[in-house]
Amino acid sequence: MPSPYLSALHRAAAGGLAALLLATGCGVSPDRPGAPDPPGAEPAERDVRFDSGPDTLHGTFALPPVTDDEPVPAALIISGSGPTDRDGNSELRPGADTNLNLARVLAEAGVASLRYDKLGSGETGMASRDAADPVSYEVFEEEMADAYAELIAQPEVDPDRVVVVGHSEGALFALRSPDVVDEHPPVGLILAAPIGDRYLDTLDRQFTEQVRAAETSRQISAAGATDLLSELRTGIARIRAGRPLPDEVAAPLSPVLTPANAPFLRTIDSIDPAELARDLPPETRTLVLWGTADAQIAEDDVDRLMGGLDNARRVDLPDADHVLRLYDDSPGVSVLDADREFSPDVAPAVHGFLDDLL
Repeated sequence: MPSPYLSALHRAAAGGLAALLLATGCGVSPDRPGAPDPPGAEPAERDVRFDSGPDTLHGTFALPPVTDDEPVPAALIISGSGPTDRDGNSELRPGADTNLNLARVLAEAGVASLRYDKLGSGETGMASRDAADPVSYEVFEEEMADAYAELIAQPEVDPDRVVVVGHSEGALFALRSPDVVDEHPPVGLILAAPIGDRYLDTLDRQFTEQVRAAETSRQISAAGATDLLSELRTGIARIRAGRPLPDEVAAPLSPVLTPANAPFLRTIDSIDPAELARDLPPETRTLVLWGTADAQIAEDDVDRLMGGLDNARRVDLPDADHVLRLYDDSPGVSVLDADREFSPDVAPAVHGFLDDLL
């Protein structure tokens, strides 16, 4: 069977929507068979639509199950990389439900939320754009700001008690949110499985680990592994230098190292998460969640990010993977996300942080 990461690259989306932070299969321990109960509480949901530039985006506004007539605190939830929809799902991980599970945890804490299908995902699709058109980083940042405005415009929301929740790549946008939103900046951030290093360095590390694993299992030769990694690093150097990419790129890399993706990658790679953290307003409080079984974000990357955060709390989630579900690599267990429990340590960490903040 081919390496999951190499297979994933074949399905990376065009127009700057490169699915860079992808997970390998994981399992559920034999004493937790079947689909586990979802976390948190069932919110009352309604569909929302809002405009961002020339595009109409679709999302879900979720209210806590018990509210009074007073405005409630709220959270904007931002998806990870690639064509990941409002619930945190993609073609590669259709049952992850990361954002949906976070919305349920928030609802249990009495916090409303908005999650949305960014361009290239879900009901939004490519909206007004052709699938082959390049899409810049700025488009996604504008979408985040417009989604935030839509959230605080909901009549049930207290605009002075809003947090931004970003998963994986979404954490970069969360870190940018205090400088980007027009009104009522967030009082806090929740960064789940956040990128802590430059974007292309993260890609390099992830791809290298997958290629070396494929080499060890003899799925590719040593010479093939060397050629792939050389081509990747040449492509990264060209993107960073603003130079054109080669006309031909090896198949596992060709969906990502394209002229259409290059502007997006160059811009997002220029953003250092640790510098964003250092530039946060001093009053902005932050919770960082990281699973100890996360195969996409290394502990060193989280350490690096924490070095830039002055007003932050970090909670490591035992045995949780990149989508915050429990990991067990025992032989014969299920590899489906839907069969694995959402980390039970997320809710107490989030609730404690919000209780102190809101």
